[in-house]
Amino acid sequence: MSETTVSEPIGSTIGAPVAARTSRKRDKTRWYFIGPAIIWIFLFTLFPLLYAIRTSFYAFRSGKMLRWVGLDNYRFLWEDEALRSDLQRTIIYVIVVVAVEMVLGFLLALLFNREIRGVSSLRTIMVLPLFASPIALGYLGKTIFYEIDGPVNRAIVALGGNAVPWLSDPKWAFVAIMIVDIWQWTPFVFLVSLAGLQALPQDIIEAAEVDGASAFQRLFSITLPLMAPILWLILLLRTIDAFKVVDIVISMTLGGPGRATELYGFYVFRTARRFFNYGSAAAQGYLLLVIVMVLVSLLWGRIKDLYEHDVEAR
Repeated sequence: MSETTVSEPIGSTIGAPVAARTSRKRDKTRWYFIGPAIIWIFLFTLFPLLYAIRTSFYAFRSGKMLRWVGLDNYRFLWEDEALRSDLQRTIIYVIVVVAVEMVLGFLLALLFNREIRGVSSLRTIMVLPLFASPIALGYLGKTIFYEIDGPVNRAIVALGGNAVPWLSDPKWAFVAIMIVDIWQWTPFVFLVSLAGLQALPQDIIEAAEVDGASAFQRLFSITLPLMAPILWLILLLRTIDAFKVVDIVISMTLGGPGRATELYGFYVFRTARRFFNYGSAAAQGYLLLVIVMVLVSLLWGRIKDLYEHDVEAR
């Protein structure tokens, strides 16, 4: 009596190679999407960072690596009084402009988060400075704050005041570049805050209003706690970007009068492009990178805690 052999189902024998081919094809397709991102990161992020590190250890002038200097470029950072004063000035600049932008942007978002006639057109007008080039806004700011016959001074004189030396006085020049930065980036805070406000659960706010909570009580007890993760994220993005400002300074004041408006980013630019000392400029850039990384770590830790608390609450 012959043994009976149990054959595998026909579908399984045919399906296995097809499934394997499908899996291999899916793996290849995945690389079509991931590959360009990897190439982009390597060419425009990783390679420049590594090359800048290498440059910072050399005396690199006029496009040529002259000699190895080790940590001398970094050691010079602690001895350069001009760099320390520019860094201190930049920190003050960042604190002021980011704080004003956060407050103004959020207040404007609260104002426009309601039914107002022509609100769509007003929102569009509000975000227009966000799409302008910082260089163009700097030149426009130079025209607006022109001391002799600029529109700002003409308005001040018309109201009975004295003309302000916006671009020739060190303190007023510093205020002028901050105003231009606030003018450009307040719409960013406004736009993101408005999107966050419109995404809030309205039933909670309406329930508080029915219970008799005032507008300030609803704002501080409901709206701000719910908006906290978004506001911290906006703060993170604006802080990073404010440390890198250089366009407005170049187009509006060139760091003057004297060095009153010379921020850290412009100092790095001047070291590289005016004195052609690319080794020192690379070291200065990495100092700024470390400072920003520390701030990002602190702020991101706060944002992460808020999001985790929100998930646990749900």
